[in-house]
Amino acid sequence: MHGKRDDMAGSLEQQIDAWRAHLRRSQTIAASDAAELEDHLREQIASLNADGLSDDEAFLVAVKRMGAIDALTREFAREHSERLWKQLVLSGDGWDGGAEPAAAHGSRKMWVALALAVAAAVAIKVPALFGIGFEDSDVFYPLNIAFFTLPFIAAYFAWERPLPRSGWMGLAAVFAVAAAVVNAFPFTSTPTADTQTLTILHLPIALWLAVGVAYVGGRWRGSERRMDFVRFTGELFIYFVLIALGGGVLIGMTFALFQAIGIDAERLVGEWIVPCGFVGAALVASWLVEAKQSVIENMAPVLTRIFSPLFALLFLAFMVTMVATGRGIDPEREILIVFDLLLVVVFALLLYSFSARDPLARPGLNDWVQLTLVGTALVVDLLALWAVGSRISDFGFTPNRVAALGENVVLLGNLAGSAFLYARFLRGEVAFSRLLHWQTTYLYVLAGWAAVVAFVFPLLFGFR
Repeated sequence: MHGKRDDMAGSLEQQIDAWRAHLRRSQTIAASDAAELEDHLREQIASLNADGLSDDEAFLVAVKRMGAIDALTREFAREHSERLWKQLVLSGDGWDGGAEPAAAHGSRKMWVALALAVAAAVAIKVPALFGIGFEDSDVFYPLNIAFFTLPFIAAYFAWERPLPRSGWMGLAAVFAVAAAVVNAFPFTSTPTADTQTLTILHLPIALWLAVGVAYVGGRWRGSERRMDFVRFTGELFIYFVLIALGGGVLIGMTFALFQAIGIDAERLVGEWIVPCGFVGAALVASWLVEAKQSVIENMAPVLTRIFSPLFALLFLAFMVTMVATGRGIDPEREILIVFDLLLVVVFALLLYSFSARDPLARPGLNDWVQLTLVGTALVVDLLALWAVGSRISDFGFTPNRVAALGENVVLLGNLAGSAFLYARFLRGEVAFSRLLHWQTTYLYVLAGWAAVVAFVFPLLFGFR
């Protein structure tokens, strides 16, 4: 009985996945509107279930009732006619033959994003009023850069979605408490401490999950919304890098122009253009990802299809070379850091590839490539763990070594689970949605470990 109920629930989720994927392909439905419509659809289904309808019946009737997207529903019906859509959706009156497009607020969103970009630029200059300049502090700005960017990005999405008042207060409390804690740490007395560097690197990762809550409008339930945030993260990185490249050209031209009249522009660039441009670019890139969503959505599958096989070949070549030469990984600090960075890049690529894949598509060649990438990365992670363990055995525990050990263990758990589920998916034993759920749930593990490193390690290792 329980197995049958689970199968029905799985079938319902698959139908909702298909409906959501179809909805997202429309350029007239914004991501926030799609999430709102899904909530409404689920409420309708729950109500119809309570009236005695089965999951399949409730789903079909609920979609028919959602008149705000009737044209899209008719198109979806034609694509899924084998599920009685022609009978239950296309039949009958009440269809006006056209959907009312989602309200276009592009111009307003642009001005809000630009206003927040200016606010972030002003905020990063406020400490200078109290004598904290960029040239005077080796600790303050690297430690607090997340607080000059992430709260403003979160505010933009909290306004756009919008986020309930309790959500606003919760996010404000998270950022305020985090800022108070890290600035209370006595890092200024040890400017080169390992725990300081670890906090600087891991704090933005831990706080990025708070931005994700704002991005989904507080509706964090469901793997699809979390995967939307993963997709946004990757696209934001791409846009930010492109803006940074343009900013590099701007800086070069600034030096050249002022040098032509005998003025050194180093102070202008170092104290104004770079810091203000950095935080402003983060806001502008966030807006661009959303504004150009219909175009950028095609970027994810292209990038993953290019780089996934390349990284898989790289790992295969590395392992073959190790076997052929009989050489192991040199446990030097710099080499282990490179390995950790490479594994993080591969994990991000894997996560991004999952976000770009149609969850209802049948297994194909690209899925075998992804499984190869996961398997080879898993082996490389085990080799890196062995090297880290050897270094700890030889030289003892330090903050950096414990952090590296923990990060490799965290990545190992994710890769092992991904390899197991991907193999079962290719054998037809589980749906791809299980993989999506595994990856999006693992975001809590990543954020949790980052928070431990950022907030607990300084206390644990005496701010060394």
